[in-house]
Amino acid sequence: MPLASAVQNVKGGHGEESSLSGVPITDRAVEDGAVDADDVRLLALLADGLVLYAIARHLDFSERTVRRRVRSLCDRMGVDTPMQAVVWAVRVGVL
Repeated sequence: MPLASAVQNVKGGHGEESSLSGVPITDRAVEDGAVDADDVRLLALLADGLVLYAIARHLDFSERTVRRRVRSLCDRMGVDTPMQAVVWAVRVGVL
């Protein structure tokens, strides 16, 4: 099951809500333009469960570039991990 589907199940009440605690639920990043179409594409690939190397191949970037973009995205969203970024994106409706 892809990560986004699992998060949707929890969001829809099919799991424990407590597993998502600690993730900032604010759409400030979307309103401020901190998340653009490229970021959404990157989040979607992360949600599909692809590892950084596979994402890099898919986007025709180096793995280091993908790692930097993921870190920058997490920083702009105010989360600590890529998984939290995906959860945030699903909860605010970006994914």
